[in-house]
Amino acid sequence: MSSTQRKILNIFAFRRIIVPVAIGLAVIIYMIMRDIGKGNLTGLAWTWNAVFYFFCSLLMLILRDAAYMYRIRLLTDKVLSWRKSFQVIMLWEFASSVTPSVVGGSAIAIFILAKEKLGAGRSTAIVIVTALLDELFYLIMLPLVFLIAGFDRLAIVSNKIHVFGYSVGTMGIFYLGYAFISILALLLAYGIFINPAGFGWLLDKLTNLPFLKSFKRDARMMGNQVIETSVELKDKPVKYWSKAFGATVISWTARFWLVNFLIMAFAGTMSWTDNMLVYARQLMMWVIMLISPTPGGSGIAEYFFPIFLREFIKGPQGDLSTIVALFWRLMTYYPYLVLGALILPLWLRRVYLGRKLIRFRKTK
Repeated sequence: MSSTQRKILNIFAFRRIIVPVAIGLAVIIYMIMRDIGKGNLTGLAWTWNAVFYFFCSLLMLILRDAAYMYRIRLLTDKVLSWRKSFQVIMLWEFASSVTPSVVGGSAIAIFILAKEKLGAGRSTAIVIVTALLDELFYLIMLPLVFLIAGFDRLAIVSNKIHVFGYSVGTMGIFYLGYAFISILALLLAYGIFINPAGFGWLLDKLTNLPFLKSFKRDARMMGNQVIETSVELKDKPVKYWSKAFGATVISWTARFWLVNFLIMAFAGTMSWTDNMLVYARQLMMWVIMLISPTPGGSGIAEYFFPIFLREFIKGPQGDLSTIVALFWRLMTYYPYLVLGALILPLWLRRVYLGRKLIRFRKTK
C-alpha cells in the first residue's frame, strides 16, 4: 500500500469519527439545555398523522440514496453492481461526514472509484461531473423555488458574524456562497464542454497572483483533471445527461423534503406555500453548510437549523426546532458514520485482500 493510499485511508480512522460526533452532540446538548427552561421539549404526542409523516421522511432518506446509487451506476456505465454502488455511496458519504464541508470528500471518492477498477482518469471525471450536476441543480432550483415561495418571507434576520473586521449576517453568507457556487459551476461547465485547455490556462494565470501562488500546484492538477474529464465525456448523448441530471434532482429533492415531512411529523401539516418556503430556506442553509470548516458541517448544521426553520416548527407544545434538528441529524448524518465504519472493512477486504486471495488460488 502506497503512502498516498495510507493517507487517504487515514481519513477513515476512528478518531475522525469521534470529532464530528462530539461537536454535533455538544451543540445539540447545549441547545436542549437552553430550551428546556422554555418548556418546549415536553408533552410530545405521537398521532397517526405524525407517524405517517415520519414514515414519509424515512422514505425520502431511502429515495435519496437510491437515486445516488442509480446515478453512480449510470456514470460508470453500469460497471458497478448495485451492491458495489451501495458501498461506494456509503463510503463517499462517510468521507464527506468526517472531512470539513469546505474540503469535501472528492479526493477520497476518486480513490474509492479508482479501486473499483475504473482508472484514475475515469474516476476523476465521474467525481467532477457529480459535483457539476449537484451545483447545476442548485443554481436552477434555487431561483425557481424562490419564485414559487415568494421573496418577501425568505430573508433571515440573525446576529452578525465578525470576520477580518467585517460584519457579515446570515443573508450575506448566503449571497457570497451562491456567487461562489455560480462561478465554480460556470467555470467547470466551460472547462468540460467548451475549452478544457483554456480552463487550465486560466487557472494557471490566476495563480500567478501573489495571494494565490500557493495554490498553483493544486490549480494545475485541477486543470489536468478537467481535461481528462472532457475526454471521457465528450461523446456522451443527451439521454445520458438527462438521466444523470434527473437522478440528481430526485436525490436532492428527497434530501430536502425529508425535513419537510419531519417538521410535519412534529408540528402538524403545513400549507403548500409553507412547504415551499421550508424547501427554499433549506436551499439557503445548504450554502452555509457547504462552506463549513467543521467535519460534515457538524455543529454548524445544528446551530443554523433553528435560525432558518424555527418559525415553521411550532406545534401545540411550542418551539420544537431543537428536537427536530436532533432527529434530522440522527437520520441524515450519524447513520453514515456508522454504516461507513461497518462497510469499510468489507470494502477493503474486497478491493485488497480479495485480489490477493484470487491470485493465490490461481497459482496454487
